[in-house]
Amino acid sequence: MPGGRKTAAPGGEEAEAMAIRILGWLTGQPELLGRFLALTGIEAGSIRRAAAEPGFLAGLTGFVMAHEPTLMAFCAENDVKADRVSACHHRLAGPESENWP
Repeated sequence: MPGGRKTAAPGGEEAEAMAIRILGWLTGQPELLGRFLALTGIEAGSIRRAAAEPGFLAGLTGFVMAHEPTLMAFCAENDVKADRVSACHHRLAGPESENWP
């Protein structure tokens, strides 16, 4: 491939690990965690139970992707490329995420 090589699409385990990494990062960002909880309607004490629900992990990746400054902060602090977060989101959200930025 000219200009560089294309990285493989993430597997399910990598995508889930990325979402869990985002959750861990959010716990250290009280303002962002509060915003995530408010947007999702999840109570802080229910996160563990919610994590087992379909769509929760995609919601985490989607939350970070929906706000570029948040995405860039996560990527910088975790040495992750934004396109990898996007690829993991697409893996978790499925075909309905095709129109997602």
